[in-house]
Amino acid sequence: MKKTQIILSVFWILNLLSSCGVTSEKKEISIKWVDNLTGDFSFNACWSYPEGIYKNEFGQLICDGICPPQIYDMMDKNGKIYKDSLKAFYKLIDTTHLFHSIKSDAWTYEWDGTYYITAERINEDTVLCSTQCNAATHSSLNLIISKNYVTPTIVLIGINADFGTETYNCKSGKMIIDKNLWNEGILKAEFDFEFYNNESSDKMYWKGNIYVKIETNQTAQ
Repeated sequence: MKKTQIILSVFWILNLLSSCGVTSEKKEISIKWVDNLTGDFSFNACWSYPEGIYKNEFGQLICDGICPPQIYDMMDKNGKIYKDSLKAFYKLIDTTHLFHSIKSDAWTYEWDGTYYITAERINEDTVLCSTQCNAATHSSLNLIISKNYVTPTIVLIGINADFGTETYNCKSGKMIIDKNLWNEGILKAEFDFEFYNNESSDKMYWKGNIYVKIETNQTAQ
C-alpha cells in the first residue's frame, strides 16, 4: 500500500509541475527549522488495519470490500470463518497494523479524514509527500519540500470533479520541521495551509502534524 501511494504521489506532483487546473500560481512557503519540535505527536503510536478489514461478531478479522473471491468459501452463512480455514484465510487478506503518520483537520472537497502520509526523497534536495485517499476521502495533500521551501497543493480525484482531477494551489501558510529528525530521515512537522478555492467563497485549508519516515527512491541513492 505504501509503495502504491508513493508512486501515485510522484505521478501527481510531477504532473502538476507542468500543468494544473487552476488560474492561481503555485506558492512556495518558507520552512521554519527547529532543533526540537514540540506538540502532540502521540498519533504515531496509533494504528489501524488496512481499509476493508474489520472484526465480525465472532471476533474474527474479515474483509469487506475488494476481497479475494476465495475467502467466501471459507465462511459459513453467518460470516464466520471455518476453524480449519483460518490459516488459509489469513494468507489471503492483509491484517497488517498500519501506524498512523498524520493527524490533521481540513476543509476541502470530498474529504473525510486520513491517517497516512508518505514521504519520498527523489534527490538530494527534494522530498515528495502525499496523503492517502480512501473510500470516503478523495482529496490528497501533496507537498514538495525542497531545501528551505515547501510547495503545497491539494489534488482532488473525486467522483464529483468535473474534469476528473482538480488541483488547488496554496494561498498562504506555515510549516515547521524538526531539523534533527530530518537529518535522521524522519519528517516531523507542523503545518497550516490555506488554499485558493475556485468553486466557492468557503475557506479551504489543511492543517495538522506529521511524523513519518522518509523513504529513499533508488534513483536518488
